[in-house]
Amino acid sequence: MSYRIGLVGKPSVGKSTLFNAATDNDVPEGAYPFTTIDPSVGEAYVRVDCAAPEFGETCTPSTGFCEDGTRFVPTKLVDVAGLIPGAHEGKGLGNQFLTDLNEADVLVHVVDFSGTTDLEGEATAGHDPREDVDFLEEELDQWYLDVLEKGIERYESQHVVEAEIEAELAEQMSAFRTSDEEIKQVILSLDLDLDPDAWEAADRLELAREIRKRTKPMVVVANKMDTPEAQANYEEIASDPEYDDVTFVPASAHAEQALKAASREGVVEYTPGDDDFEVTGDVGDEQAAGLESIREFLEAYGGTGVQRALEAALFDELGVVPVFPGSANGLGTTDGRVLPDVFLLPEGATAEEFAYRVHSDVGDGFLHAKDCRANRQIAADHELEPRDVVEIVTTN
Repeated sequence: MSYRIGLVGKPSVGKSTLFNAATDNDVPEGAYPFTTIDPSVGEAYVRVDCAAPEFGETCTPSTGFCEDGTRFVPTKLVDVAGLIPGAHEGKGLGNQFLTDLNEADVLVHVVDFSGTTDLEGEATAGHDPREDVDFLEEELDQWYLDVLEKGIERYESQHVVEAEIEAELAEQMSAFRTSDEEIKQVILSLDLDLDPDAWEAADRLELAREIRKRTKPMVVVANKMDTPEAQANYEEIASDPEYDDVTFVPASAHAEQALKAASREGVVEYTPGDDDFEVTGDVGDEQAAGLESIREFLEAYGGTGVQRALEAALFDELGVVPVFPGSANGLGTTDGRVLPDVFLLPEGATAEEFAYRVHSDVGDGFLHAKDCRANRQIAADHELEPRDVVEIVTTN
């Protein structure tokens, strides 16, 4: 299983630039609405501190790569068609957008914090980025509400006394990968009765919103932060109490793309996510000035923000746990590779669940597991922690 990060937002905010910067792809970019029509899927990476140095080893990754003790672990990044107001009613590419979006496990919402694109993706000046943050959440909430209402209608049409509202809603909302127990927990957390007849319209919207937050967590990328307008907007919005529950990541997709291009050309040495780079090639005055401007941005914000946004989405919002398969007697495999794999597991994953992720046969023959750092046995229901190195003992 590979997690899918959905890159979303209105047209012309820099989504495709960020996608290309993160994946080294070349999907079309342009300052006009609906540059992206069909979703583009690429391979991006998230950083994990490699466990091999702790064991005096040097890893040989089978996927991704490792630089100076940092593993770059692959994940899927999906650039979804731009969203405009009214998408849940089918406006713009709304129906396609929502279908594509539902394949994502977590969302990265790219917002033009410079305020130079309006809600339709057209060029403007002085636009308030708050409107973008709000409108996308409202569109998703209305989408969830439409599905929720269908579930309530189905429940009310049932003539079976023992029918449970949470089961009907979970069935109706199964595309969002939620369960009846999770739906029940959300209903009760909002102090609602398990009876939709007692719910007001505001209750239904609040329920839809809470289910959306739990099934489609989101990070907001404050893009184009290399402009004074974006910096001023960010300072104001990030400190606004109305947005205390929003995870903002200041970023410049353009800066990340420029650094990766310069790195490919041998002009700079740059590792994605770093807060600095080294000029290693000959550059003209104009390129030198551009690189120095990027360096100042990296120093101010701790990096371009592109790498941080992906990691905030997976590790902070989803709670994904990276785990290394290993051995208490050494990290090498029978074919001579050292710590070749890293698995990204859901929060709360157990040792037995990890065994099934390694291979179904390994899970079927599971006996117990070993914590390779502590060299101690752990049970099947032991919940794994980030960067655990675990040996699976199996009959197969």
